[in-house]
Amino acid sequence: MARCFVTRGLPGGALGRLSEAHDVEIWPGELPPPPEDLLAGARVAEGLLCLLTDQVDAALIDACPALRAISNYAVGTDNVDLHAAGARGIPVGHTPDVLTEATADMTFALLLAAARRLDEGAAAVRAGEWLPFGPGWLLGRDLSGATLGIVGMGRIGRAVARRAEGFSLRVVHSTRGSGLPLEELLQTSDFVSLHCPLTPETHHLIGERELRLMKSEAVLVNTARGPVVDTAALTRALHEGWIGGAALDVTDPEPLPPGHPLLDAPNLLVVPHLGSATHGARKAMADLAVDNLLAALDGRPMLHCVNPEALEQD
Repeated sequence: MARCFVTRGLPGGALGRLSEAHDVEIWPGELPPPPEDLLAGARVAEGLLCLLTDQVDAALIDACPALRAISNYAVGTDNVDLHAAGARGIPVGHTPDVLTEATADMTFALLLAAARRLDEGAAAVRAGEWLPFGPGWLLGRDLSGATLGIVGMGRIGRAVARRAEGFSLRVVHSTRGSGLPLEELLQTSDFVSLHCPLTPETHHLIGERELRLMKSEAVLVNTARGPVVDTAALTRALHEGWIGGAALDVTDPEPLPPGHPLLDAPNLLVVPHLGSATHGARKAMADLAVDNLLAALDGRPMLHCVNPEALEQD
């Protein structure tokens, strides 16, 4: 029986299965454990089940001599130092596939809401500013016949493309090694949707230069990771009208603090990282994260491991 530290309670019964097999400590708060509490819990653990809001860096890994498996409750693993984990022979698991459809649904919800200005319309109704059938009031954009540019044609990007077909959108994509050059995609797309992982190469992939390449009426949708977009550049782009709008499920920083200048930008819709927030997706993520950890602690390969070469370490 191994000691495990879990940084948050999870939906469903997966943590019950983990507790039946191992000695499990679950951080009791709804917010991420502060760094000192994360360290205190992980320091004596053999298995760590963490969320993308938990920074599992080289210093933390070095301070946890017993640690032999990390399971991340997310598809992305940019919160985990994979090099440091690999150097220790620690496999790192993640949860792909099970949240693909939910995140693609959220992408399209944001795209539709931005195109038809639903956020502004709902706010107007609540404020008593409903203008009965004003012919020029709150006019949005047509999807049919428009061009959707997908940056990153992985699992989620492909799922978004399938949904786009039903709305008669023309789909183009830019993916490492295939599709259009990013510059051409930005120049020709009416909607740009980001689905690339956060890596050193994609950090601030969309900055001032890229935003100025976009059409003046184009909408940027981001359900990937906040730092893929340069927040300061996006703030200027919206205030100065370089682009038509933005719909974001992720931001940098995250969450945005009250009074952040991006929140004052026009034609902006921001939701609090809800891409995978369905009952089914979050339960499936918990099941897979626990299955990854159970497998590794039992000496078996994880179902989904991002650094399988770690197992080859002496």
